[in-house]
Amino acid sequence: MTAAGPHFSTTPRATCVLGVDPGLNRTGYAILERSADRPVLREGGVIRSTASLSLAERVLEIGQGLKEVIAEFLPQVVAIEQVFSSAQFPRTAILMAHARGAILYSAAEAGIMVVDYAPREVKRLLTGSGKASKEQVQYAIRNELQLEHVLEPNDVADAFAVALCHYYSTRTMVTLVKP
Repeated sequence: MTAAGPHFSTTPRATCVLGVDPGLNRTGYAILERSADRPVLREGGVIRSTASLSLAERVLEIGQGLKEVIAEFLPQVVAIEQVFSSAQFPRTAILMAHARGAILYSAAEAGIMVVDYAPREVKRLLTGSGKASKEQVQYAIRNELQLEHVLEPNDVADAFAVALCHYYSTRTMVTLVKP
């Protein structure tokens, strides 16, 4: 966990989005803020669970790690990727759902709105194709955030992807509401 100690303010930052890529081993998180003209990367990292612990203890580690991120950055919204399932690996979806539950609980406990996005929706918005590869998504993020290198590991890149998806999905609504 890379987050520092919590801030003392409890007011959510209206311009801050916490993107989350749920996983039982590694949960990626990304802090994205709105600026006047573009999204700005603030921090990205991974919350790791200890493989030797019980499932309940690992889920607790993820929830506590996310609480630390929320306390430090005070996001207005959590954008999270929906659980997807494949016939080949149903166990993966079940384990990811446990991590997602800890994330949802942490956000709800903090009183933060949660918005979820399907993986295909995120890919389509960032690359134009719902079937884009991880590499295509990483390059789209690198270009959008004006970074020298693609974000690593994939968990962090995926968290920024879902945060960017929320940024662009709500940007139009925010623009329409302004006088």
